[in-house]
Amino acid sequence: MADDYRKARLGGQLRWRLSRRILAVNLIILLVLALALLFLDSFRNQLRAEREAQTANIAEMAAGAVARMAPGDIDPYLSSVGRMTGARLRLYGPDGARLSDSWTATGPTYRLRDPALQPWTKAIARALDRGFNALVGQPQLADFAEPADDRLQRWPEALAAKRGPGMSGAVRNAPDLTPVISSAIAVPGERVLLVTSNDRDFTRTVREERAKLATGLFAAALVSFLLSFFLARTIARPLHRLALAAHRVRLGRSREVRVPRFTKRRDEIGLLARAVSDMSQALRLRIDNIEAFAADVTHELKNPLASLRSAVDGLDRIEDPALRRQLLDVVRQDVLRLDRLIGDIGEAARTDAELARAAFEPVDLGTLVGQICEGWEQRRLTGDVRIAFARPRAASAIVLGEPSRLARAIDNLIDNAISFSPAGGLVEVAVAHVGDEVRIRIDDEGPGVPAQVREAIFNRFVSVRPEGDDFGRHSGLGLAIARAIVKGHDGEIDVADRDDAPSGARFTIRLPAAPAEGREA
Repeated sequence: MADDYRKARLGGQLRWRLSRRILAVNLIILLVLALALLFLDSFRNQLRAEREAQTANIAEMAAGAVARMAPGDIDPYLSSVGRMTGARLRLYGPDGARLSDSWTATGPTYRLRDPALQPWTKAIARALDRGFNALVGQPQLADFAEPADDRLQRWPEALAAKRGPGMSGAVRNAPDLTPVISSAIAVPGERVLLVTSNDRDFTRTVREERAKLATGLFAAALVSFLLSFFLARTIARPLHRLALAAHRVRLGRSREVRVPRFTKRRDEIGLLARAVSDMSQALRLRIDNIEAFAADVTHELKNPLASLRSAVDGLDRIEDPALRRQLLDVVRQDVLRLDRLIGDIGEAARTDAELARAAFEPVDLGTLVGQICEGWEQRRLTGDVRIAFARPRAASAIVLGEPSRLARAIDNLIDNAISFSPAGGLVEVAVAHVGDEVRIRIDDEGPGVPAQVREAIFNRFVSVRPEGDDFGRHSGLGLAIARAIVKGHDGEIDVADRDDAPSGARFTIRLPAAPAEGREA
């Protein structure tokens, strides 16, 4: 439950995920390409429809005029229409033979170009035409060729016009892939008028439009490349810097390795940078603590060992039974002190590691503290010091934590309060839910803690006690262990003077209250 809560908090920091950025950049060029293809295909189809309609209009107008003309006027008329429109007009008789041809008087009004005689740029243009047709799924057009025997039967559209009412047309490709548009219409007297035109302007217009779109696509591709390059730099360079910093941390050659945090970034890279920076700082702090802890352990073990060695050495030289008993008592005290010290050192060393692996669960601190206080009373370890517990409302003080570790921290503070309380004193324990945290308060009636050492008493092997206190009874690790446990639960611990009594210390533990969804066990 706690892991889900942390993941939700981390996910909320990501404003614009890298995966979405990269996907958006890559989709730009694809979207522009798709729109360009759709536009060019629509433009070409519309332009072709207009040209087919134009050829059909020529055929219909000429057919109407030919139907009212005398045979001798047809050739001059068809020639003049062909000259004005650039088309070729042919009239076929009932038997399919050609009766009139506009080219007879005017000569060819269009010429079919041989691709082999055209420059290489035209070959590239034709290759682009074929590629575009394949992309948009354009059906392959038939090739156009003038029949050697020019008769009506050689033209399917003319046969269709002769058989049925209305007009019939076709579009074919010239050798250079320019369209040849034809329209045929029946003329009274079982005749058929066929109009053909090689619309080179159509191909030129489509290719010019395609060139404009290609320029736009190139610009879009360039922008996409620059954006991708920008994203690559914003991803690869920070990761490279993080990798170098992590490598320096691993080598450990520098005491302070600065890991970039990228505080202005609100994406996965920024989140990773801050996580690595926090991790390196926590690792550095842990290493420093381990080194300091090892030095402190060495120092603390030397004192009882030196005393123990001195007492053991003296046993061989002293014959007085009373002095020997005193030395044996010193040996027993030193052994007890060493045993207690080693036990507390082991507990302190395990605390951080066990908390790092612990699976937190909902803990009712009201119930937990009540059980600890009852345990002290039942064991009668308080001497004549009394314990008073102000129990909170049921299920009102829930935190996420490791129950046994929290119990150890609270138990250490109660033990500390009892040890400083005078004979017949009262230790007051209270638990309350205040705002978004749960507070545990432990008050004693002892001398209190001087302001100048209130922070130091939470350090390892620090014990500020009155003169004459039991030698070796306290290792100076109890409060340090309590603080480590509380910090491992994202909490705080402090000490102050009591404000409701003439003397005494007040220890306060503050722990984050469990969220509403995290209170279900």
